[in-house]
Amino acid sequence: MPEKAYDMQQGIIYQRNGDEVLTGDLYRPKGDGKYPVLITVHGGDWRFADASLYKHWGPYLAKNGYAVFAVNYRLVKDKTNLYPAAIHDVRAAVQFLRQQAATYQLDPERMGLMGDSAGAQLATIVALAGDQPPFSDGMQPTTKVKVCIGIYGSYDLTAKWEHSNRYYPDNNIAQGFLGSSLIDNRKIYVEASPLSYVTRDNNQTQFLLSWGAKDKFVDPAGQSIAFMHALKQAGFSVRSVVLKNAGHYWASEPIRIPGTDSGYLAPRLLQFLKEKL
Repeated sequence: MPEKAYDMQQGIIYQRNGDEVLTGDLYRPKGDGKYPVLITVHGGDWRFADASLYKHWGPYLAKNGYAVFAVNYRLVKDKTNLYPAAIHDVRAAVQFLRQQAATYQLDPERMGLMGDSAGAQLATIVALAGDQPPFSDGMQPTTKVKVCIGIYGSYDLTAKWEHSNRYYPDNNIAQGFLGSSLIDNRKIYVEASPLSYVTRDNNQTQFLLSWGAKDKFVDPAGQSIAFMHALKQAGFSVRSVVLKNAGHYWASEPIRIPGTDSGYLAPRLLQFLKEKL
């Protein structure tokens, strides 16, 4: 479709946690409408970065007819904001947009989640289990979404801990996020893994998974590929985009078609959204 102009609103408050204010940046096609929307969740080991990592995807998608709400969430710092704080924040962002859809000219029935790396873990677990214990607070509206896009995510935190313990023992980010070692609290690793919620009775959300085949930081075989197979076994609609020569960290690159790894994903993501959202 022809590219459209877009509007951007920075710093929209979607949640208050005591003295901490959580915000998001909304990219939206210009003009009146009832636009489908993606809530995007940045990566950064659950410790770093912010919503500006989606400063390229926001305009790109908005120009093509899709609103983007790029969110900030509580980051782990000095053993504060540990799991499940960030999951509750992403849930709150979905609920906020659903409640305020008319205000921002969004379609509450055409919502999706998108995340990269640590953000993919947050996006996928909310998509799969946001309305379930232990994450649901019983408050409406629902956090169910039509689509979820995960880019080189950690979907099995048990496998992530084991991979990090072998190759990056001084930087075990799953342990930092959960606040406990796998050998001390295996249960929390299972609970925090999106893979744990891939069941046949929960297969309404449609998935797009993308990863680089040369990713050394998040093992594709133990994460994206294993997660994709589990989704298929449970009857989910799932599509994959594999970048044969890519590693990690490319999702926030400028989108140049052709030219960048994100530029390779971009038209394939648009086609997925056109069909599924």
